[in-house]
Amino acid sequence: MEKNIESILLELGIDFRLCGNIKKTFRNVATIQQGKEGDLCYCSFEGEEALSLISKSNAGIILCGGGLEKAIAQNYQSSNLSKKQQFIFVDNPRAAFIKIINKISKNNNKKVGISPTAIVSATASIGSNCYIGNNVVIGEDCKIGNDTVISDRAVIVQKCIIGNNCLIEPGVTIGADGFAYERDKKTLELERFPHIGGVRIGDNVEICANSSIARGSISDTVIGDGTKLDALVHVAHNVIIGSNCELTAGTIIGGSTIIGDTSWMGLNCTLKNKIKIGNKVIVGAGACVIHDVPDEDIVAGVPAKSIKHKVISDKLFLMAGQLSDNS
Repeated sequence: MEKNIESILLELGIDFRLCGNIKKTFRNVATIQQGKEGDLCYCSFEGEEALSLISKSNAGIILCGGGLEKAIAQNYQSSNLSKKQQFIFVDNPRAAFIKIINKISKNNNKKVGISPTAIVSATASIGSNCYIGNNVVIGEDCKIGNDTVISDRAVIVQKCIIGNNCLIEPGVTIGADGFAYERDKKTLELERFPHIGGVRIGDNVEICANSSIARGSISDTVIGDGTKLDALVHVAHNVIIGSNCELTAGTIIGGSTIIGDTSWMGLNCTLKNKIKIGNKVIVGAGACVIHDVPDEDIVAGVPAKSIKHKVISDKLFLMAGQLSDNS
């Protein structure tokens, strides 16, 4: 089915400007390298690299950054390329591309209902328009919000609240006991700490395959609205994660650690237990964080140290080089 890109952008409220064949429609989406007639793609590059990619692309419609508008208008307006292609200039091509895909795929083949192989406790509640996949287990006193998907073989143990419009991918475990023991000084035996807390997950949260979220020991483990967890992430008991954070694959969060809003954790990073990570923090891939990190800091290494000053100085160095090239 052919789709009109202009009408979709208007519905989404995205500001845009057109160039080239403005009557183009699209049927599929593709990368800029593999795109062909009838495909929509995007180019997130700027400058000569972007122009090189665009000139080689056969895609029918290309979303571009606003900084390319003048160059494309000059180079392609009178060429055969502009006759077969449509260029759409937006502030963030990748973000616009994502919104368009989500718009056209919304409710397409969306499953709703509970698989006959799922096991759902009589004391659990499931919201409207949810999908509970094959061999899912949902334990006692769990609450699942509206429009949420619990994918195959996920286990929601007990006393877990999952918000609206969440995605829990296959193999995820939420609400299992955390790792906590106390050693007897005389016998040296380990006594298991009882876990009576739960897990509270906000709206629009996504947890990718085979991740685990431990329940709180006494108070709840919390994941804020809009936060995304990649595959194989472990969140220990009593952790509190703010809103709109990104935890990439292999991230390990020690017990009772607090992470502020809009922070980003790099691949395979480890955060020690009982530390506090501020808002808008970036933790580098493979970092081992053992101390508190203030708001808007950038840390990397083992043990992790602030590299924000280096990042800023590198940017200033590059800017100085660009200025000298233009002088």
